Amino acid sequence: MKISYQEDTKVFRLDAAGMTYAMSVTDEEGFLSHLYFGAGLGDGDIRYLTRTQEMPWLASRNDRDRGSFLDAQPQECPGNGLGDFRSSAVTIIDSKGQRGIQPLVTGHRIYDGKERLEGLPHTWCRDKSEAMTLEITLKDPSVGAELILCYTIFDGLRAVVRSARIRNCGEQAFTLTKLCSCSLDFDYTGQRLLTLNGSWGREKRKQILPVGIGTQSVSSLRGISSHQAHPFLGLLSEGADQEQGEVIGCNLVYSGNFLAQVERSQFDVLRMQMGIHPEGFAWTLAPGESFQAPEAVLVWSDEGLGGMTRTLHNLYRNHLMRSPWLHRERPVLINNWEATFFDFDLEKLLAIAKRAAQSGVELLVMDDGWFGKRNDDNSSLGDWTVNEEKLPGGVKRLSEELGRIGMKLGIWFEPEMISPDSDLYRAHPDWAFSYDGRRPCRSRNQYVLDLSRKEVRDAIFDQITAVLDSADVAYVKWDMNRALTDVGSHAEGAEAGSLFHRFMLGTYELQERLITRYPDLLLENCSSGGGRYDAGTLFYSPQVWTSDDTDAIERLTIQEGTSMLYPLSSMGAHISVSPSQCVGRLVPMTTRGHVALAGTFGYELDINHLPEADAAMIPGQVALYHRFGELMREGDYYRIASYQDNHLFDCYEVVSGDKTEALLTWVQVLCEPNRRSKRIRVPGLDPDRSYRIEIADPAVQDDRWDGNALRSEEIECMQSFLNRDISGRTLAHAGILMPKLRGDFRSVLIRIAAV
Repeated sequence: MKISYQEDTKVFRLDAAGMTYAMSVTDEEGFLSHLYFGAGLGDGDIRYLTRTQEMPWLASRNDRDRGSFLDAQPQECPGNGLGDFRSSAVTIIDSKGQRGIQPLVTGHRIYDGKERLEGLPHTWCRDKSEAMTLEITLKDPSVGAELILCYTIFDGLRAVVRSARIRNCGEQAFTLTKLCSCSLDFDYTGQRLLTLNGSWGREKRKQILPVGIGTQSVSSLRGISSHQAHPFLGLLSEGADQEQGEVIGCNLVYSGNFLAQVERSQFDVLRMQMGIHPEGFAWTLAPGESFQAPEAVLVWSDEGLGGMTRTLHNLYRNHLMRSPWLHRERPVLINNWEATFFDFDLEKLLAIAKRAAQSGVELLVMDDGWFGKRNDDNSSLGDWTVNEEKLPGGVKRLSEELGRIGMKLGIWFEPEMISPDSDLYRAHPDWAFSYDGRRPCRSRNQYVLDLSRKEVRDAIFDQITAVLDSADVAYVKWDMNRALTDVGSHAEGAEAGSLFHRFMLGTYELQERLITRYPDLLLENCSSGGGRYDAGTLFYSPQVWTSDDTDAIERLTIQEGTSMLYPLSSMGAHISVSPSQCVGRLVPMTTRGHVALAGTFGYELDINHLPEADAAMIPGQVALYHRFGELMREGDYYRIASYQDNHLFDCYEVVSGDKTEALLTWVQVLCEPNRRSKRIRVPGLDPDRSYRIEIADPAVQDDRWDGNALRSEEIECMQSFLNRDISGRTLAHAGILMPKLRGDFRSVLIRIAAV
C-alpha cells in the first residue's frame, strides 16, 4: 500500500493489493487528468496516456483551440461551461448568476490513516497503518471556490474511496448546484453496464446493457436510494463473468437522492459519475463556508464480479460497518407482522413467543400497531406512546414476560413519518413537509416529518427514548414507508434546494444519537423492505430488511443482487408461511430455511398456526443457523449460478477465510424433464488440500418432514462425491454432480470441510 507524488512528472499514484490508480497534473495551469485505473503497474512514466502529444495538445501549446483540449481530456474533476461539453463534476451559480467553473490543482497532502466526514456515513480505519489518504486541492479564483478531492486506499483491498468538498474562499456567496462524489474518465473498450433495478417486492435485479454513445443513468428523486434503482454502477469488460474478466464498480455511501451515470463521448471515452442528484439541489455557501459530498467507493477486479463482491464485502465489514453486533451471532428472531398485522394484543404476542422459545427462537419483534390508537395504517405515526388497551402494563410488562421465558424484546418504529390523524400533527402541522398553498400528497395516509429541523428531531428522539428507557429492549427496527414529496419547510430561512439533503443529514443524526445512547442496541434499518438498503445505512445498522417479499424463490434474485455488494450478515432474511403472502407460492419449509440461512435468519409468521410438520422443523433450522452462522457472517462469498440468468436453479457458496470449510447452497427452482445431473464447479478452496463433502442439513434425508427429502436415486447420484476426499483443485475445475431433483423448489446444503 503506497501513495506517491513524482515531482518531476507531476504524477500521483495510489498502489494497493496489485492495483494502481494514477493521475497527473497536466499543463502549467494545473488540470488534473486521469491516467489509469487497473492492474498494478511497474515503474515508468505513463503520462502518454493523457494523449497530450496528439492534437489538440496541451492548452498552453494550443490556446487558440482550448475548447478542443477540454472536450477530449480525461479529467478527475471536470468543470462546467468553459469548454468541456460532457457532464461536469461541479456546478455553481456565482453572485452574478454565472455558472462557469474550472478547478485547477494548487497543492496536495498525503498522510497515513483517514479522517472522518462529519454528519455523513463514511469508511474508517482502526489504526493509521490500515489506510493512506491523498488530498488534492484545486481552486478557481475567478469564483472563489476551493475543492478538496480525497482519495483513500486500504491495505489489502483493490478499492479507492473518493469524496469531494468545496469551500467558498472568495468574498461573495455562491450557490452549489452539483458536486459529484466521484468522476472518472477512461477508455471505452467494449464494456457493458451493470445496474441494479426493481420495485417494491422485487428489489436489486441485475440489468446488463451495452454502453452506447451518449449517457445512460440510474437515479432516485424519491428522497431515498429507492426500490427502483440503486446507487451503484458496474462496468464489465467483454466476456467478464463471476470469476474472470475486468470489472470496475462504483457504489455511493449515501441514502438519499442520487445520480449515477456513464457517458460515452465522441472519442470513445467513458465518464463515470456518481453523487447527490443535482435536480432540485441548491446549497448556498457564504464566504468561508464548506459543503461535503458523500463518499463513493471505486473497486477494480480482474476476477470478475466475484472479485468485486469480495472486495466490497471485506471493505464494508472492516471499514464501514461499526456495530458491536457486526462480528457477533445475531439472535434468532420472530416478527409478528405477517403473523398478526395490526390485530394483536399482549396475549397473542406471548402465545407466539412461548411456542417460539421452545423451538430455540431468542427474540420477539413487536411490529407496527403497538402505539397511539393504531389499529390500521391511518393514524398515530408521531404518537410514540404505548396503546395500553393492547399492551396493559406497557412495553415494560411485555419485556418482563418475555424475560421469564428466556426471550428478548424488539420493537418497531417509523420515526420519519407523521399521520394527519395524530396528536403530534394536530399540535404541530408545520412540522410536516408541505408547499404553501398546496394540498400535500399523502402516501399510506401519512406525511413526512421535516427532520431538517432540530426541534422536530429532538421531539421524536425524546418519545423514542422514553419507550426504550421504560423496558429492556434489545432490538429496534427503524422503518421508512414512503418516498418524499412536497419537500418544503415552514422553518424560517429554509432553503428549498437543500431540504432533501438536510432531511438525510437529520435522519443520520437521529440514528447516530440512538446508537450512541444505546451502544448495545441491535438496530435494523428498513424502508418498505429494501428501499433504503445501501452503504450509507450500514454505517448505522449492521443489518437491513432486504425486502418485504419473503417468498423464498423471489428472495433468490433479491438476495443475489443485494449480496453482489453487501455482506450476507447485513441481509435481513426470514422464513414465512407457505403459500407466501406476497405471491401465493408453495415452497417446502426446508427450502425456505436454506434461503434464509444466507442472511440474519429469523421467522415472519405465527408459529401456532403453522402445519405441525413445519413447526417441528424449526429447532433443526435454528441449530443449523448456529452451526453455520459464523461462516455465513464472516466468509467469502462465491456466486456459482444465477436463477435470474438461467431461470432454473440457483447456487452460491461461502468459504471460510482460512479455506478450511465451505457451505454450498443449491436450489432447484424448476424441475426439467429428461435431464441429467448438473456439473457444478466449486471455487474458492485451497487447490492443494483435500476436502470431505457431506450433506449439511439432515432434514433433507428425513422423509418425516415436507416432501423435500432426498430420494434414493438422488442420493445415489451424489455418492460420486459424498463422504469422499477430493482436492480443492479438482473441485474447482471438475466440480461435483448435482442430481436432478424430482419436483420444483427443492434445495440441498453441502458442507465441504478440509481433511
